[in-house]
Amino acid sequence: MFKSICIFSGSANRALAEAIAGYLELPLARASTSRFSDGEVFAEIRENVRGVDCYVVQPTCPPVNDNLMELLVMTDALKRASAGNITAVMPYYGYARQDRKVAPRTPITAKLVADLLSKAGVDRVLSMDLHAGQIQGFFDVPFDHLYAMPVFLEYLRPRYAGERPVFVSPDAGGTERARAYAKRMDADLAIIDKRREKANVSEVMNIIGEVEGRHCILLDDMIDTAGTMTNAARALTEAGARSVSAAATHAVLSGPAVQRIADSPLAEVVVTDTIPLTEAARASGKFRVLTVARLLGEAIKRIHNSDSVSSLFV
Repeated sequence: MFKSICIFSGSANRALAEAIAGYLELPLARASTSRFSDGEVFAEIRENVRGVDCYVVQPTCPPVNDNLMELLVMTDALKRASAGNITAVMPYYGYARQDRKVAPRTPITAKLVADLLSKAGVDRVLSMDLHAGQIQGFFDVPFDHLYAMPVFLEYLRPRYAGERPVFVSPDAGGTERARAYAKRMDADLAIIDKRREKANVSEVMNIIGEVEGRHCILLDDMIDTAGTMTNAARALTEAGARSVSAAATHAVLSGPAVQRIADSPLAEVVVTDTIPLTEAARASGKFRVLTVARLLGEAIKRIHNSDSVSSLFV
């Protein structure tokens, strides 16, 4: 379908890379990554990439440091093989929560990652649902920021046809996201006032909006330890919600997340395949995975053909 284009995959999410290549009607380009006995990453490109536009699909999900280093090493290998343009396709951008100084003498690691990618030779970055949109400005190369909203809306619209659900932001920072969904589905909006005492620990304080007797859908960009999401679900249930579901782009699911969700009143948690779902999460029966392969594949096609990417937004 295309000339002078190769899709490579890191080890973090090969299934997604294969699905993207399938959408583009291309074989996944040959490359291998391995580890030396001391843990060093080694990459070998097994294609002639001289003058070829290369797209490396590698979310920097757990183990974050290993996957980030693998992306950097693959980029360096492509650069030294005289690749035409190198695009890092990072469905999930690790370290995105460290986007500003939250206290004296703390790092801005999201900027450090941007510098590492640029220094390694990345010419463009394609990512999805950044935790902080300003990370785009950390790069001196083009950055295409996609949203999983079209994928979620395609699933949610028929599921709540004839209903008027309430989209709920689990904190004040996610209000804009919840409002965007509510607008496009002619639904209502609610916000949970949350106060966080320390990292990864949250406490629900108050619900702003009418949720009694309503189907509530919690929205977030990621689920990490699931403390925020499950506390919000309990608060909504106690407030008389008819049902509570959740939708989040990135299923990080670290620590006790899966068990918390299994024990929570959440009826369903809808996530995407930007991060591979763990076996424990699959076994819980509460997760529904939607693929973003078509969305990412279409973005890659438009980037390669110099067409508009913004028209992919809902």
